[in-house]
Amino acid sequence: MMKEIELEILPTALLADYCQLVHNDAQQKFEDLKDSELSAGTFSFYTSVSAVFSSKIEGEAIEMDSYIKHKMLGTKFLPDYTQKIDDLYEAYEFAQKQPLEKKTVKQAHTLLTKHILQRPQRGKIRNGMMYVMTPVGKIEYVACDAGCVKQEMKRLYGDISKLLRVDLNVKEALFFASMIHLIFVKIHPFDDGNGRTARLLEKWFLAQKLGNKAWFIQSEKHYYDQHQTYYANIRLMGLEYDLLDYSKALPFLLMLPQSLFIEN
Repeated sequence: MMKEIELEILPTALLADYCQLVHNDAQQKFEDLKDSELSAGTFSFYTSVSAVFSSKIEGEAIEMDSYIKHKMLGTKFLPDYTQKIDDLYEAYEFAQKQPLEKKTVKQAHTLLTKHILQRPQRGKIRNGMMYVMTPVGKIEYVACDAGCVKQEMKRLYGDISKLLRVDLNVKEALFFASMIHLIFVKIHPFDDGNGRTARLLEKWFLAQKLGNKAWFIQSEKHYYDQHQTYYANIRLMGLEYDLLDYSKALPFLLMLPQSLFIEN
């Protein structure tokens, strides 16, 4: 098990219970991951899966079959149909070749928001308040106060750096990858693209700890297939950043290991 390290923002109280609840086959399932036969040359099938389904979670009207035709066969669609997904695909490709740190996260966000945010906002910490709204205009969540975002992100990057320097088994790596995803979403550091970035960060951390097979996990597809549960589990912690209760995080944290059991 992980040796004791002091983390500033990532809660660890649930780690023991989590490791008990995650199926013991999780490590074997991870080791069995392999690339798709459809991947060839510069085309990565599972990067497409990640980009498509992470985008669909955010409401993009893209279909996997169409995107595969676009990437593999050069089928032409209207630019609005594929641009944001192409941007996210590029961000995943970037992350697969870069260390996980503050500078590279900002660069990845810049890439994935090329057709979402104005240039001055890409890769930049927000300056205003952030509210997550329901489709009917009700406040669902009040994110970290703008004046505290930089400090909270500094703490998160510090914890990530510490975790990258210690040995973690598969269950521990899954736990902290999910927790990084969750904390990032709760801070909501950017004006937009936070969900896409959080899901990329989760997999990026796993790849840094466990190797490149992590990029073959269909976590984004699982989150999309269960997107009502995904959002409900994120909401369990509470309405306001300063009052979040991470003792209620297990249902969310357990979704990532569940995605290992999706058939490749």
